[in-house]
Amino acid sequence: MEIEQRQRILTAPPGPRVRSGRRRSRAARRALIGVVAGCAVFGGAMVMLPSGGFTPTPAAPGPVAGAMTAVTAGVPVSLRDLAALVGDREAYLRTHPRDAESWAVLGTAYVEQGRRTATPGYFPKAERALRTSLTAGPTRNLAALRGLAALANARGDFRKGREWGETARKLAPKEWTTYPLLIDSCRGLGDYKASRKALEKLQALHSGPPVLARAAQVYWDRGWREDAVAALSDAAAGARTPTERAVWLTEAGRLAWERGDREVSLHSYEGALRIDRAEPAALAGRGRALASLGRVPEALRAYQAAFAGRPAPGYALELGELYQSRGLDSAARAQYGLVRTRVRTETAGGVDDALVLGLFEADHGDASEAVKRLRAEWKRQPGIGVADALGWALHRDGKNKEALKFAERATDKEHGGGVRSALYVYHRGQIERGLDLTGSARRHIAEALQINPYFSPVLAPLARRTLDTLGEPSTSSTSLPSELEEDPAFPEPEVPEPDRTSPAGSAPAESTPSVPAPAGSYEAPAPVPSESAADPAGDGRGPEPAPAPRRTAPH
Repeated sequence: MEIEQRQRILTAPPGPRVRSGRRRSRAARRALIGVVAGCAVFGGAMVMLPSGGFTPTPAAPGPVAGAMTAVTAGVPVSLRDLAALVGDREAYLRTHPRDAESWAVLGTAYVEQGRRTATPGYFPKAERALRTSLTAGPTRNLAALRGLAALANARGDFRKGREWGETARKLAPKEWTTYPLLIDSCRGLGDYKASRKALEKLQALHSGPPVLARAAQVYWDRGWREDAVAALSDAAAGARTPTERAVWLTEAGRLAWERGDREVSLHSYEGALRIDRAEPAALAGRGRALASLGRVPEALRAYQAAFAGRPAPGYALELGELYQSRGLDSAARAQYGLVRTRVRTETAGGVDDALVLGLFEADHGDASEAVKRLRAEWKRQPGIGVADALGWALHRDGKNKEALKFAERATDKEHGGGVRSALYVYHRGQIERGLDLTGSARRHIAEALQINPYFSPVLAPLARRTLDTLGEPSTSSTSLPSELEEDPAFPEPEVPEPDRTSPAGSAPAESTPSVPAPAGSYEAPAPVPSESAADPAGDGRGPEPAPAPRRTAPH
């Protein structure tokens, strides 16, 4: 446009000589404007030198540039590229310590490293970097605000995450990258109405795989299972990088597992692992699916690899319960020791592990301690996951009347927003059984098996036994999948027994988290407990390992 204007000025025919001074003045001004505009176009293609104390963030080459774009937009990025970005920004900031934008990028990258690797030591570093960005940067430092929201969500502090996210939204309501953070915060707080509103605003501002993936989460919370699966399928198909596709396939595997489609779930997880063979979430999900198919040795190896890549306490708990379901008490105790060890480490990094620790204590430790922790968590952020865990802990502590109120909140559509969880419904059925509400108990335990017949290696078999105890007819008449009669969930394959070289009940050192030795060094399987010993307490939890030395949970 500027070039055309200049061309018209230079080629215009001469006008009459009257008022020639004014015309020459106007023509000169217009020519000058055109020259300046042309210089601006030319200068925009040049690298601008720092001036006035402002140091712009240089564009980084190769994978660093891609990782920077992905991190600032909240899109999945490979750990290798993430490490390259961190190293690049750390080096740059040593000589440019006042670059607020780079501090925000570095802090957000630290958050992602800590979340992806379950290394909470990154979180204090992230907080320092992000607060430095706030101090060094402009008043409207959206990048730092979004980074602090992501940090709070990663630590499980969804209330603080929502506060930071709302601050960023008010400053720039049309900036789409804020809304995924608000969706995560609102879901963590159990505010599903707010998460739906945030999704609507996100969809109005942006589209693409990240938006589809967030939509799938919200749809699932509403009970729109088919819509959630379709959205994730579209997200995976439209992924721009292999890492992004692997993450969406892993999430698709989780949704398939939640609805009891173990073969579909396994297929999705293995698709993700073909792209990224070390993705911990896909490895743990594969272990879950393999166990339900009776391929227990493979499941153990998958869980071990998942924990090695991301030593999350939840993975240790799942693996421990798989060992427990096979009667491998020593291996189960080792994993339960790891749960407490990892929780202590994550708590030191500011992570809120009250939910996983509360469920662990309710089932394998001190139920009264679980109630205490989960009551405090309920006051902080009353999501339906906390409602379920608190209700279950109260049941285990003998307070069934109060427990039922929380179980109803976790399973009723009015409060849960449509979430259908086999575990939540099973917990409610057992609480009702404790109150002698036989009809409701039978209905909810059967519903849990309808939602996902393989939801737990310990609880799913006990759910079927409980239905028999309550007078339920044969399994085939409870509307469960017909194949269960010939292929029950978690059948009895040959299971290797773990290496017992470490003392029972002891947890490996924190600096080198470990799991029982891989399959191949194991001995013959330990016998599976008989049905008569499967549920000595009559509460549906099943056998417990031999008591481990008493540990005091961290406060």
